[in-house]
Amino acid sequence: MPLHLTITMPNFVRTRFTWLAYFTLGYYSYLQAALGPMIPFLRAELDLNYTLAGLHLSAFALGMFIAGATGDRVVRRWGRSRAFWFSGTGMAAGAVLLALAGHAALTIGSSFLTGLIGTYLLVIIQAALSDQYGDRRAIALTESNVLASTGATLAPLLIGLSFSLGMGWRTALYLGAVVWGLTWLIARRVTIPDSRPAAVSPTENTRQPLSRAFWAYWVVLFLGVSIEWCVVFWAADYLEKIVGLNKDAAATASSVVFIAAVVARAAFSRLTWRFQSRWLLLVAMAFAAVGFPLFWLGRVPALNLLGLFVCGLGTSNLFPLSLSTATGVAASQINRASSRISMGTGLAMLVTPQVLGTLADQVGIQTAFALVLPLLAAAAIVTYATNRRLATTPAES
Repeated sequence: MPLHLTITMPNFVRTRFTWLAYFTLGYYSYLQAALGPMIPFLRAELDLNYTLAGLHLSAFALGMFIAGATGDRVVRRWGRSRAFWFSGTGMAAGAVLLALAGHAALTIGSSFLTGLIGTYLLVIIQAALSDQYGDRRAIALTESNVLASTGATLAPLLIGLSFSLGMGWRTALYLGAVVWGLTWLIARRVTIPDSRPAAVSPTENTRQPLSRAFWAYWVVLFLGVSIEWCVVFWAADYLEKIVGLNKDAAATASSVVFIAAVVARAAFSRLTWRFQSRWLLLVAMAFAAVGFPLFWLGRVPALNLLGLFVCGLGTSNLFPLSLSTATGVAASQINRASSRISMGTGLAMLVTPQVLGTLADQVGIQTAFALVLPLLAAAAIVTYATNRRLATTPAES
């Protein structure tokens, strides 16, 4: 069906594919974000400890890691269009299997399937938008993550609402699959652009190593995603066990971090028109440094939620800003760079929230959350050092 959604700004045009990419990233983030607020329900139903509960995110992240390691080869073999629609369909199927499963081994396996197949969607969206917008990629990537945050915000809200209405938390997962089916019906004829010849350097074929600057920002991305997902995945459980909210209230209240993400990513997407993403990263880290202690150490629910909101203003922008910065220094190798970024995202989600969960079994969830502080400090140090090096040796970028 015809869609008249093209909006023009100086050197920036949003096409039908742009809107499809934005919406689809929201769908991906919705199902990804559902893992956190559903954990209190799964823990109660299946009698899981923190370690087993954390394996659901680790399984999803392991799938992301494998997809990131193989994404460039999959796209070269299948082409972006076929891989795009297959990936979205596989993610919907994995979510339905997760909802139907009644044993920890099956729910963990379904999480792995969802992360593995679904992440090819992420690889394609990042690479295609970077190809399409070139040096304006930061605008497209931060705007797309506003839609991602909107989808992620809906997940805890709908899980809490469907449970409180007696429909069960699984309804939110079924809804995600229905939305994907409707997306395919409406947008299946939208062209998914393959790599532009001008965007593909000969170095892509000779496998020239990605630059040191790219890998430095890859480390920042790894640390930033680690911080964000430690907070996102365990926030609902923390609000229940430490702050004292009941399960459905905790699931709903955890949406505060996603609401903050919508606000912050919308604001930062405008700032990328005027300021370089690599310096905005430090601003985002400052918000996280202010908000996290309030969430972590607050003794009044309102203070915990305020801290979670302020923390979300910062953590939500660590991924899109480090993504746009890393792809900016690897623009001639975009398919490989996008795949390695997804690999790093998956590795961060695989390792760090699981480490926090295992620590929580030993020392309690509140003490375990101290892990966030050294991660944030390390991210700030690497970002500042790499920014300074690029400022003095711009040829590397």
